[in-house]
Amino acid sequence: MIEWIIENWLSITVPTVVFLAFFVVAVWVRRTFFNYLNRVFAKIKWEGSEILLQTVKTPFFRWCLIFGAYIAIQVSTLSPDGKVLTGRTLGSIFVISLTWTVIGLTEKLLHLYAGRLKMPALPTTLIINTVRISFVVVGVLILLDVWAVFTTPLVLVLTIGLLVTVLVSREEILNIFSGLRLVHGDLIKTGDYIKLESGEEGYVSDITWRNIRIKATDDRIIIVPNNKLAKTTVAAYREPLRQATQPFRFSTRLHIKELTGLKAKNLSELVNILKDVPDSVVYYHTHNFIEEYQYLIPQPANEFALWVGDVIGDEILAEKLSNIDTFEFSTIGKLRERIIAVINDWLSTRGEERTAFKGREFHFIKSVSVVLTTSYIARDLREFVESLRNVSINSLYFHIFESRLRLHRGVNDFSIWLQDSLDERELADEIAALDPYNYTIEGLRSLIIQLIEKRIK
Repeated sequence: MIEWIIENWLSITVPTVVFLAFFVVAVWVRRTFFNYLNRVFAKIKWEGSEILLQTVKTPFFRWCLIFGAYIAIQVSTLSPDGKVLTGRTLGSIFVISLTWTVIGLTEKLLHLYAGRLKMPALPTTLIINTVRISFVVVGVLILLDVWAVFTTPLVLVLTIGLLVTVLVSREEILNIFSGLRLVHGDLIKTGDYIKLESGEEGYVSDITWRNIRIKATDDRIIIVPNNKLAKTTVAAYREPLRQATQPFRFSTRLHIKELTGLKAKNLSELVNILKDVPDSVVYYHTHNFIEEYQYLIPQPANEFALWVGDVIGDEILAEKLSNIDTFEFSTIGKLRERIIAVINDWLSTRGEERTAFKGREFHFIKSVSVVLTTSYIARDLREFVESLRNVSINSLYFHIFESRLRLHRGVNDFSIWLQDSLDERELADEIAALDPYNYTIEGLRSLIIQLIEKRIK
């Protein structure tokens, strides 16, 4: 044995020195390379950096040793067939180690992002198993190639199978990758207020591996696939808005017409009946008239003025009645008194009174109101302006005009909420100062939206 070592010491020493050199270099390279990676990951702040470093650090050292052993074998005096066999064995060990490491790293990263995307357990397990099988197949193919086994038919079959799987699961795959992009890029976060190009808007309530959920102002949940979201234009508002101490709940009001059987053929009869009818009758011919025929605004302002001008033919009195500011009065009683006073003053200056033709008498109608709560709720200015775009004219009229009668404060519901719940005093005053005679109800809607959007910006 000693004689053999003395005779072959050079053929033993050279491979050993080469292997030890690679061992030293491997220690130095691992320390230097991973210190560099630590500095890079500290700058980019990738959440998967710790997983990558812990998973790859030990196998990286082994791979360096395998490479060193391979070089040592190649410079040794081993026979060519022995070198080929040993090289293939070391290559197989390297492929198995690399495959095992990549599978472990991929599984940990998938678990990390699945948690952030709140993916259910079943699809998470399915994806991990698919990835694991894919890497195992690739590893086996590489091993077969290392040992010079003919693999073309197997590769062809696997390629066809992979293409079929991708085509069948195309939408799901796109949704998953789009979800990863959304989460990793911090493009959209839960709690953001977003508006899609297609018109949907609201607060992001949840982001999953398949879709994003948007809570609209009427409490509808809008589900948008991640793939569709990635293809459309999205406006995101991340600056948090002040939350109201009390949410604004939009209501609406419906009117039921009820004939009273009372009618007047001249101004004297009109005044006498007007003195005794319920407030709901006066309301119908003033406030409800403006709402129903809002497109005629600013003239006339009430149905009495319309009848006097069109039927009685007294344009001067009709103009005087039209000049009565319906919304100046906080009660129906005061509005009634003002209308009666204008007609009586006019009658005191007239000698002969005009009479309506038969069938053109003024018919007194009673308004029966039903107040309903809508599904629209606003907790901040963005939700408020979005609700304004969608509520009906009846709802706008209820909150802008009828509030003056309900609250006896001469101001609308919107201004009161903006001031009391959001402390938006300036905006509340701007809306309260709007003269309803100068706009249609739709015109008021547009103007209020403009004022609020200007405040948001």
